[in-house]
Amino acid sequence: MNVHEYQAKDILKRFGVAVPRGIVAASPAEARVAALELGGPLCVVKAQIHAGGRGKGGGVKLARGVDEAEQKAREMLGKNLITHQTGPAGRQVRRVLVEQGLNIERELYVAMVLDRAQSRVTVICSSEGGVEIEEVAANHPEKILKEAIDPVIGLAAFQCRRLAFALGVPPALVGKMTAAMIGLYRAFDECDASLAEINPLIITPEGQVMALDAKMNFDSNAFFRQKEIVALRDFDEEDPREVEASRYDLSYISLDGNIACMVNGAGLAMATMDIIKFYGGEPANFLDVGGGADKEKVAQAFKILLADARVRGVLINIFGGIMRCDVLAQGVVDAARELHVAVPLVVRMQGTNVEEGKRILKESGLAIIPAETMAEAAEKIVKAVKQF
Repeated sequence: MNVHEYQAKDILKRFGVAVPRGIVAASPAEARVAALELGGPLCVVKAQIHAGGRGKGGGVKLARGVDEAEQKAREMLGKNLITHQTGPAGRQVRRVLVEQGLNIERELYVAMVLDRAQSRVTVICSSEGGVEIEEVAANHPEKILKEAIDPVIGLAAFQCRRLAFALGVPPALVGKMTAAMIGLYRAFDECDASLAEINPLIITPEGQVMALDAKMNFDSNAFFRQKEIVALRDFDEEDPREVEASRYDLSYISLDGNIACMVNGAGLAMATMDIIKFYGGEPANFLDVGGGADKEKVAQAFKILLADARVRGVLINIFGGIMRCDVLAQGVVDAARELHVAVPLVVRMQGTNVEEGKRILKESGLAIIPAETMAEAAEKIVKAVKQF
């Protein structure tokens, strides 16, 4: 789960990380009031969407005075902001963050991520803050510094000091830099985050160390103990089909193709998408119904697939271990009849009660195309979609 910049900053502030003063506004008039309350000759108006690259897309604007702050907010609110992470459709801006203007002497990058190779949370830092870390990694890998964190003792102060000196932080500010890193780590750890990133972490001429921008992602497996974090979820920023799928404990991710996929098991789902592309098709989604799906769950998954107007065909690829093929077949038949499915439908099943499942599909009277292997199923659905 993602949160907005202003929400991530509120979390970091709770853990002692210094952040600029900012006020969220949902209208140009509110932005004007926010700028007036912040005072000062300069403020920044920042579009709040779940995507990076906002500055390049025109979603971060300097404003000199309350009139300009109101005008910049008017230019953003209600419009679709397009960045390299939103896709060509962009994301609608429903609120902006009006933030105090600051003098910036240096921009650094600091993040907490999970290093899966070491099974440890790792601090990643760079002197090249304010730009995308992927660009730094590609062009200047020597400028990325890392420190693995011991899970027993947590992030140690000596590790923070070592990184601060390596980044060239003035000795007088090493203490503040250490506090910012430890606060970021605590936020990551105690909130069950999967990413906690400050880019840039700025140093001002006045000797402040502050998070000018922040991004946090959270592990959904820990939501049962993170009620305050779950309350920050913004459904307007998510695909409605993904939201609906989460209600039925389905793993669904929308993609750009036109062949819908229903599979049980993440590995099999990825292999199914790969083989569709191998035969010249484009998957419309990733959908894992899980090993223990019942008839209702299968039916709901089918409805979610067909809610995508781009879908021109459906491939169902199931290996029935825990999940029974006859249960799947009945769920598919019931959903297909209810929704009056008009697009080609290819079903490949193997495993428990597979013969009974095939009988249910055959006697349904529906135009279901059977397949024995993954390759045959992929080839048939790609051909059917092209002819549809």
